[in-house]
Amino acid sequence: MKDSTESSPRQGGTTGRWLLLIHQLPPKPDYLRVKVRRRLRRLGALPLKNSVYVLPAGNDTREDFEWLARAIEADGGEASVCEATFLAGVTDAELQGRFGRPGAAPAPPAPATPDRVKPGRTWVTRADVGVDRLASAWLIRRFIDPRARFRFVDPRRHRPRAGELRFDMFEGEYTHAGDRCTFETLVHRFRLSDRALPAIGEIVHDIDCKDDRFGRPETAGVATLVRGITLATRDDDARVARAAAVWDDLAAYFAKRRR
Repeated sequence: MKDSTESSPRQGGTTGRWLLLIHQLPPKPDYLRVKVRRRLRRLGALPLKNSVYVLPAGNDTREDFEWLARAIEADGGEASVCEATFLAGVTDAELQGRFGRPGAAPAPPAPATPDRVKPGRTWVTRADVGVDRLASAWLIRRFIDPRARFRFVDPRRHRPRAGELRFDMFEGEYTHAGDRCTFETLVHRFRLSDRALPAIGEIVHDIDCKDDRFGRPETAGVATLVRGITLATRDDDARVARAAAVWDDLAAYFAKRRR
């Protein structure tokens, strides 16, 4: 359900507002620089100065930078994310022109015991749901909490309520961890063993994290389907319901074929 007190932010920036990632990497390990550059390239971030990159301000781009900052810090680096307005040196028009085209840290060890939740919990995530949140909502209802209720919020205005569980939100109970997207984190934390889930997790990871880590042949097609769902409806509950059929069909497909 949509929270009546919170608006539904849309991906993208507002005129004159930009996000900056300011980071410093340690000399070792060598692969970290390559990994960070590859991720920044996939995010479409533009370099401003040596270790300063910019993206248009938006909830999705903010979390892209925040998760990358967390990964940098986990590998021994330093990173800050800030929102800025440029007064000199570069203009909004110049940056907007450059953005005219659309544009890891070790994962935590396995938990000693799988997570468990009482059925019927309220699960909170960011409004304007995309691939990781759509897949995670399906995973929650099918394997974790069949009576789950969803609430979609503006993360800038959201204040956690007692008993709620946040997913795919920065600092949420279930979100990106190490190199894992939220879907992978849920599978890992709840120790879900359905044979179709690893393949679906790889597809969701590559679409959401934009790093082409797994390169499954099905990924491009699934990305197109999910994009079509998000373009066809702005209602988040409707998106979750429509996407559930995609994940159900993928689960049936992978359950009957070899990896």
